[in-house]
Amino acid sequence: MDIEAYNHIRSGGAGFYEQKRGLIAVWGKEAVPFLDGMISNDMKTLEDGQQLLAAFPNAQGRLLAVVRALRHGDRFLIETEEATRENVFNNLFRFTYAGDFFVEDLSDQYRYFDVFGAKAEPPASAGGMVFTAGRSITVVVPLTDEGEFSGLRIDDDLYETLRIESGIPKYGVDMDETTIVPELGLDGLISYNKGCYIGQEIIARIHFRGHVAKRLTGLLLSEPPASAGGQLADMGLLSSDGKPAGRITSLTDSPKLEKTIALAYVRYDYLADGTELMAGDVPASVKDLPFVD
Repeated sequence: MDIEAYNHIRSGGAGFYEQKRGLIAVWGKEAVPFLDGMISNDMKTLEDGQQLLAAFPNAQGRLLAVVRALRHGDRFLIETEEATRENVFNNLFRFTYAGDFFVEDLSDQYRYFDVFGAKAEPPASAGGMVFTAGRSITVVVPLTDEGEFSGLRIDDDLYETLRIESGIPKYGVDMDETTIVPELGLDGLISYNKGCYIGQEIIARIHFRGHVAKRLTGLLLSEPPASAGGQLADMGLLSSDGKPAGRITSLTDSPKLEKTIALAYVRYDYLADGTELMAGDVPASVKDLPFVD
């Protein structure tokens, strides 16, 4: 990792990371009730220019995608990861013959920049959009815009460190189709007072009758676990008395915290900030996300 670039961003400089993402447009007279029946948050609350974080669950309350929805005039723009783009589009498009709404995949018409640092300036564009719901900031710029960001271009290794420090889960790594939506623990992801939607019964039951068995959180480690050589792939966690306590999904070294940090699913009984666990042969302590604001 480029430590000079890291220090530049963590001291308030601008940095941006370009990657492929998905952008799906939905519009029509029945767009709001249609989307409300598909996602975990309340589309009825969105006014022009507003946005929210939401999940697409399946009927079992398990995760198909995390998205950000932006109301842009009479259209709703659904932004998501490249890994979930096709699934989101297909999940929406298959219902277009059943109601007065339309779905279009706009993904290939734009470039996508995840922005870090307080001073990042996107290229001027009448068609550009900024998605800020959740823990990340993504600027979406039309391909026709030839302007460039003012700031440092972030490479893959640096992005991974910034992502984990910011507590941003990645589909296929920290979440997938086996994840129950509330296990992500993302603020503002779920509305518990809207109408019915796919998977709502299970998600609501978890909320009102109990709690999730595990939740995504952070871990602080003094060093990478030697048994994994620092390359963790679902390494198990143990409690102080040797009981299974969860598993690690992402790992990096944080220069700012001077520790190895991880994203992990931790069982409910051990979720309190500061709880001591074992990751392989290395002590670890639970840390609420994000590690770095």
